[in-house]
Amino acid sequence: MTTPRLPLPAWRHDQAAAWWRRLCPSSFVLAGLTVLILGVAVVGLTRQGRLETVLSAGRAELAAPLLIALVIATGICERIWPAERRPVLARGHVQDACYLALHALVVIPLMTLLSVGAATLIGGLGRWIELRPAAHWPGWLLIPLTLAAMDGANWLAHYADHRLGPLWRFHALHHSQEKLSVLTSFRAHPLMHTTGFLLATVPVVVLMPTRPIAPILITIYVCLGTLQHANLRWTFGPAGRVLVSPAYHRLHHACDTQRVNLGVVLTIWDVLAGRARFPARSDGVGRTGLDGRPVPVEQDNPAGPALLLLAGQLIEPFQARG
Repeated sequence: MTTPRLPLPAWRHDQAAAWWRRLCPSSFVLAGLTVLILGVAVVGLTRQGRLETVLSAGRAELAAPLLIALVIATGICERIWPAERRPVLARGHVQDACYLALHALVVIPLMTLLSVGAATLIGGLGRWIELRPAAHWPGWLLIPLTLAAMDGANWLAHYADHRLGPLWRFHALHHSQEKLSVLTSFRAHPLMHTTGFLLATVPVVVLMPTRPIAPILITIYVCLGTLQHANLRWTFGPAGRVLVSPAYHRLHHACDTQRVNLGVVLTIWDVLAGRARFPARSDGVGRTGLDGRPVPVEQDNPAGPALLLLAGQLIEPFQARG
């Protein structure tokens, strides 16, 4: 004899509905997509016996001595010629240092596997997009063209981060910093990288499906993208018309101008889109961050310990906003 099922009390239904309303479904969709891409990479590399080799190569590219030296040297320059003078152990610096540790432990292997998984998916499902004549182009032309196209794809991903609500939920954490420094480059939600790697993989599959890009070039690209958050007034002079400088990128982090200066390394995409605002060394240092502080920040009085705040910042995109 089976026991009849009794209906749940109304308060249990209301409780379940209230719990569901506190979540942001789109954030879980992006998390699921990320897990899918990572799974493709891990399964493929494990079958080939190359998982540890690829992860080691990724660490060599994304945590290279050149990048470490750049961060240290830039930190020294920030003490000598700061755009804003602040203590070494300012709360913003301490919080971003926590993200640096997260980047080293979690984000670097994540980015490495995202790159492999995206290349596997796009290369396997879309071989028809390969530009076959490019296989005969000289390296001096093909490699710079591919890097520029990758930068354009990163610009497009950055533009989408600001235009599409589900992506902005993750990108807002990066913009929540009110005290920029070179360490702010690492202040990013791990899931913020998914769309960028998907889009940046496309030009590689189109132009260089069988020819690798030298790791040192990837490291230099990462270094240029890291320097832009420095607490410095540097405009790079005439080169700042081509390369994103700290002063140029700082305008993007201002509370009221976040839809300009979206460039990652090159300014050309902003210029073509009519979104470039070039700074002058005489410009004042404006406020950065997000109005209303929709993301918990360390500058709040009850911010709490750095690691506890970090956990809250990482969970925030999955929670529905009022």
